[in-house]
Amino acid sequence: MLLVKPGVSIDEDAIKISQIRSSGPGGQNVNKVASAVELRLDITRSGLSYAQQQRLKNYSDQRITAQAEVVIKAQMHRTYQLNLDDAKKRLVELVAKALHQNKKRKKTKPTKASVRRRLDKKSQRSSKKALRSKVL
Repeated sequence: MLLVKPGVSIDEDAIKISQIRSSGPGGQNVNKVASAVELRLDITRSGLSYAQQQRLKNYSDQRITAQAEVVIKAQMHRTYQLNLDDAKKRLVELVAKALHQNKKRKKTKPTKASVRRRLDKKSQRSSKKALRSKVL
């Protein structure tokens, strides 16, 4: 189980991990060693509640496919284990970000004193600008 946050965890059986060859510079090491990791999470088998699954599916991120999978590719490090740890960490961050809900904003009214102060300042500024006008 990967712990996302207290009370929310991902079932490791829903994660498919495959080794692939890294792209980019690196010479012979890149050509012969499969040190990059492709991690796929099946959202429907993830162990999350139905509401959490829907939130994750509807989250706007290019790593979430139409087939309800999260695909993460990690190839920054030279070793398989470091790339695997990096991929899992990024998966946990993505799921935590997708499941985060902002607090509802409560509508408030300005106090009478603050309204009065605003209107007083407004009238002072108005009179100041009126004094700057041309005299007839």
